[in-house]
Amino acid sequence: MTTSGPPGDLTSWPAHRLAAAMRDARLTVTDVVTAFAERADALEPTYHALVSRRPPDEVVAEAARLDARPAAGRSGALFGLPLAVKDLTDVRGLPTTLGFWRPDEVAPASADADFVPALRAAGAVIVAKTNTPEFGLGSHTYSEVAPTTRNAFDPRLSAGGSSGGAAVAVATGMVPVADGSDFMGSLRNPTGWNGVFGLRPSGPLRPESRPTDVRADGGVAGPVARDATDLALMLAAMSGTPARTGDGGFPRRVGWLGDLAGYLPTEEGLLPTCRSGLAVFGALGADVEEAVLPVTPDFDDISRLWPTWTTFRHAAVGAELAEFAAQRGVLERMKPEARFEVEGYLALSDADRQDMARRRAGLARSFAVLFDTYDVVVLPTAQVFPFSAELHWPSEIAGATMDTYHRWMEVTAPATLAGLPVLAVPVPTAGLPIGLQVIGPPLSEPMLLDVAAQWQRTTAGADGVALCRGAPV
Repeated sequence: MTTSGPPGDLTSWPAHRLAAAMRDARLTVTDVVTAFAERADALEPTYHALVSRRPPDEVVAEAARLDARPAAGRSGALFGLPLAVKDLTDVRGLPTTLGFWRPDEVAPASADADFVPALRAAGAVIVAKTNTPEFGLGSHTYSEVAPTTRNAFDPRLSAGGSSGGAAVAVATGMVPVADGSDFMGSLRNPTGWNGVFGLRPSGPLRPESRPTDVRADGGVAGPVARDATDLALMLAAMSGTPARTGDGGFPRRVGWLGDLAGYLPTEEGLLPTCRSGLAVFGALGADVEEAVLPVTPDFDDISRLWPTWTTFRHAAVGAELAEFAAQRGVLERMKPEARFEVEGYLALSDADRQDMARRRAGLARSFAVLFDTYDVVVLPTAQVFPFSAELHWPSEIAGATMDTYHRWMEVTAPATLAGLPVLAVPVPTAGLPIGLQVIGPPLSEPMLLDVAAQWQRTTAGADGVALCRGAPV
């Protein structure tokens, strides 16, 4: 299946083809933004991927200004592409609800933040924000301020999160590419559940905010795309660096970590489905082997994973939420998951932090040992298939109680703790959607982008993953 579509179906074109055609004036920006707006109009009432959409006349006027540029001014890798930014990042002129404030409670942002100036510099037209759960917490995109985002394959199911709006908007063709962010699988799970590509980089995208130690930061922004070339294009645009594709070298040794030797409760049928996806590596000439996370002195038991993770998350996320709650006086209004992080942060001791740092370093060494044998290692993107959109989160997996709102996503914690880049790829399946986390050594993004390109050619064809068409267009 490909996205080539009929000639008039501009929303099915890969982003890089669209941008090239607009730069060459073979397509008008006005026609492209109108096509995506019409598709969003048709699908948004079902999927709820977008929030705070700009007035259509503003978008068309901006498109017309781009169309009026002379040939020399029609530059930028994202020239004319309509994009929506995750609603945790400020975009000039649009409210940032954080999935917490109602749009009428917060003034439009006065300036762009983070990578948004780079998107504009690359020629993108910002048309909306993408839906996110409250403060980006949890891997299910629901909140009190916007309707729940629905899965691109089946609107009865969860889209995942917290980049659920971004993944669904791309999967259904409401926008050609999007940004997401990831702490505990917030980019990996929704892309896996909606059949598109996602990339969690080694660390912060902007060079000025990149720590010397790539393991120093837990939450990072990254791209979402249906097409591997578009994934590289969006990563480059977000980071303000040239796009790199095909220069990383395809991995020849692949380690399958599965359920971490039985440690992770996993829904019935999920591991066999993921194993079937591993056949793609074999078809591309890679050797796939069962792998086990090695023991190190500071990470001597896999049971250390969860307490290390919760301490790390409380210290990072809980600290930010505690400051927010104190400044705004809104602790009691926050959902229980947010209060859980705040309370955890307030209870941390210096000994807790020191033990977490030691365990985290030990886990990073465990992965370093793995990478002496394997080029990449692989895990599922989630421990369950998409669940009902009416649930908040799974309370049980395979008879094991999930004692927190994010325990069912523990499978994404190892790569975050170790500060490793991760490519999420969709598993070819006729059943419920799931993805694979392809985890590489630090700064191995070029290799992971090559994996995405080869994966696409093998599973989806040259033009990328097909659009989801669950609702009438």
